[in-house]
Formats: sequence, structure tokens, C-alpha cells
Amino acid sequence: MDHGYPIPGRCPVCGDTFDVTRLECAHCHSRLEGRFTLGPFGRLDREQLRFAEVFLRNRGVIKDVEVELGLSYPTIRARLDEVVRALDDTPPPAADATAPRLPPAVRRERRRAVLQELRDRRIDPDEAAARLATIDRRSAAESEPTPVR
Repeated sequence: MDHGYPIPGRCPVCGDTFDVTRLECAHCHSRLEGRFTLGPFGRLDREQLRFAEVFLRNRGVIKDVEVELGLSYPTIRARLDEVVRALDDTPPPAADATAPRLPPAVRRERRRAVLQELRDRRIDPDEAAARLATIDRRSAAESEPTPVR
């Protein structure tokens, strides 16, 4: 029996993580008060949690995840990367000239995947812009001349 809504892992105002301060037994109504964290999975938003459930249910077999969600391989990889970043809760490293460079075909496919997610309203315009900027930074780093030492 469902007793309520899922606990949001992040504050809608500032984006920081929530702490749980009270737990209550649904049967006997005993209460426990204190400061409890939600753990790494509490950092996932609803879509990321759904993706993680599908990914785990399919035992990490990306082909099966593609079929169940109707998404392409690059989109599945991008979503998996998002979940890993959210679980890690550390900022992604800045793209620089030492970062591995994406082949042009991979860059095009990743851009298409981001734009498709935006069209399907699975991500908002800000998220799409951030992802495209990351792809573009890696592309720009590739075109810059290598410094002579």
C-alpha cells in the first residue's frame, strides 16, 4: 500500500540536498527524530530514478534498456552518465585540451540525442544548452593548435 509521495531529494529553491528529520511507523505510529540523509539515490530526480530502475531491472544490458525505453544507444549512455554524476555529487571536470576528444560522428550523434531529448521534453532548455556547450567545448579543444613545448 502506498502511503504518500516519494521524498524529493533536492530542494526546489536552492538545489541542495534535503535531510529527513522525522520518521514515523505507518503501523504503530512510533516516531524517530534526528537528522538522516537520503543517501545517494535520494539525489536522483524522478526521471533519473526511473532510468536507474529500468537499467538495473535489465541488469545493465543496454540493448534491453534501449528496447524498454525506446531510446538510442547514445541517449542511454548520456542518461547513464547523468545518473552516475548525480550519484557521485561532484561537479563534472571542465573540458580542456587534455580531455579525450570525440570523433566527429560521435559528436554529431550526441548532439542529435540531446536535441531529441529536448524535443521529447525529457530535458529542459537549460539542460540541453549545458550539454551542447560541453560537446562544443570538446569540439573547440580539438580544433585548437597543440602548444609547442
